[in-house]
Amino acid sequence: MLEAEQAAFASGVKASELMESAGRQMAEFVQQNHPQPGTCRIYAGKGNNGGDVLVAGRFLAAAGWAVQTHLPDPALAPLPAEQMRRLEGIPLQRGGRPPFVILDGLLGIGAKGDPRGGVADAIRTINDLRENSGAWVLSADLPSGLDADTGNPGAPCVLADATMTMGFPKTGLLEDAAIHAVGRLAVARLEGLGDPGANGQEVVTSWNLRGLLPPRGFDTHKGMAGRVAVLAGSAGYLGAARLCAAASVAGGAGLVTLFAKKDVCGLLAGSVISEVMVREGDSYEEVLSSPWDALAIGPGLSTQCADEVIAVVRKARCPCVVDADALTVISRFPGMLSECAGPRLLTPHPGEMERLFPREGRSRLEWMREFVAKFPVTLLLKGARTVIGQAELPASFNTTGNPGMASGGMGDVLTGISAALLAQKLPVPEAAKMAAWICGRAAEIALTSGQESQESLRASHIIRHAGAAFRSLRAGDY
Repeated sequence: MLEAEQAAFASGVKASELMESAGRQMAEFVQQNHPQPGTCRIYAGKGNNGGDVLVAGRFLAAAGWAVQTHLPDPALAPLPAEQMRRLEGIPLQRGGRPPFVILDGLLGIGAKGDPRGGVADAIRTINDLRENSGAWVLSADLPSGLDADTGNPGAPCVLADATMTMGFPKTGLLEDAAIHAVGRLAVARLEGLGDPGANGQEVVTSWNLRGLLPPRGFDTHKGMAGRVAVLAGSAGYLGAARLCAAASVAGGAGLVTLFAKKDVCGLLAGSVISEVMVREGDSYEEVLSSPWDALAIGPGLSTQCADEVIAVVRKARCPCVVDADALTVISRFPGMLSECAGPRLLTPHPGEMERLFPREGRSRLEWMREFVAKFPVTLLLKGARTVIGQAELPASFNTTGNPGMASGGMGDVLTGISAALLAQKLPVPEAAKMAAWICGRAAEIALTSGQESQESLRASHIIRHAGAAFRSLRAGDY
């Protein structure tokens, strides 16, 4: 990253221009998460990260936020010192009203070892305010105290709710050890920086996804938007089927049909949303006799019809999302994944993945890569930093979402939206990336709408806010 910056400066890009852009985008990200102005407290170090957060403070102050500054070392470098003077030139409002946002710009990528002195004290204060005073913490580039290369948190280290990394994600931000400190990851686009290389890794953002969903032609009809078949639901697990089918509708599928066995067909027909058709069948293999653009199989299905599930996953020629109980069935015969007639997207949570392919001490990235090297599928390994991969493609890390998604039914919704995107002819890896981003962004919008909290967030809220998430993607939000 340092080499990329030096090359940019040599080509005529000014450090002050990069700082202005970085700070402006930090302010935009704060406002994306907190639409109403509140109180912003800035912890600025003496380096360029400190300058970034001071620029952000100036933009927030202009938008009506009350801004306070805390400098552990007042001997700022020239650029941050100039930004401090510009911020002090703006009449600042008295703080105290919520939301309470903290901007962490104490340390940058050049810092090594555990923080010390006044910086360490400031980090402890930030963490205390987050833990006990409801502060929402946004770090500039990386949480202060985190090793940019290894992702190991120092003692102390800022525990951020979100991190906006500048230009490109630093290697350490994507490590398993860093997830708790980094929080939600956003990327500030800085013009003039060449790509320093990502070691076969990328992060999923709106601006590398939105070109995949061009505006629909005015003459589009439901057949052109894709036909999805959902194989889900069994006695006691009907909610999973309803969520998956409704999510396929919200994801843009033109026609959604839910296949069900006789014992639950009537219950599902009377409880799914009106836009979903329900078809009764004696065997799930009957789905193979009709043309579909995508299948979703597994949510709430139970494992009682294992032979039928194996047959469908093996024989279906269209793209197929395999989740939940279908993954449990496949875990008994994983070799069949090499015999499938069409593309397959597997969406396991860590427990399901353990049954498919024991972790044995691997990192999440290694776990995913070794699995797709062995089986010709696309894998979406769910988690706080969902990772998506396919053999010979870069690993992709999702950036959106929040801890409120730690509740039942979220995977059923992801499966439904993934199937809808596949039915709209997106390539499997791209459909997986977009579905993960949309679900996470919908969860964020549910909170910023002011109606929900992390505790109250439910899978049905993801469906409710999917439309806003698609609009957010097209708008290029962070």
